[in-house]
Amino acid sequence: MRRPFSSVGQEATLGVMRTADVVRRYLGAILASYCITLPQYNVLRILRGAGPTGLSVTDVQERLIECSPGVTRMMDRLESRGWVRRERQTDDRRVVLCFLTESGHELTDELRAPIDEADTAVMAGLNEREQRQLIELMDRVRAHHA
Repeated sequence: MRRPFSSVGQEATLGVMRTADVVRRYLGAILASYCITLPQYNVLRILRGAGPTGLSVTDVQERLIECSPGVTRMMDRLESRGWVRRERQTDDRRVVLCFLTESGHELTDELRAPIDEADTAVMAGLNEREQRQLIELMDRVRAHHA
């Protein structure tokens, strides 16, 4: 860079954004070999964590890493691939619950090791203490904007 950043805040903000992009591309490349995108994997991960009770589309959307207006279309794609099942509630027909199918469980099981290895590789430059410090600092930034 020819000129310094206008502030430490600007440098930190751009650093976070560039780092997020590096991590996103790294994980995206791994998931691409399984024919799934990072946002789709995030939905499957969320539904897996919900267990047999499932979650509404709204609840899934609130838990996503990145806000996405196209969650219903994403659910359509995941359902067409056999990874997600949806059920309209009988007591409130406006609510549609989403569940991970057996095939979705199998895929997330298959992805567990490669994702765990990727998480380790992404953070390889930091020791455990530094990783915990990073988590705490990022939590504070997000809490300030919640």
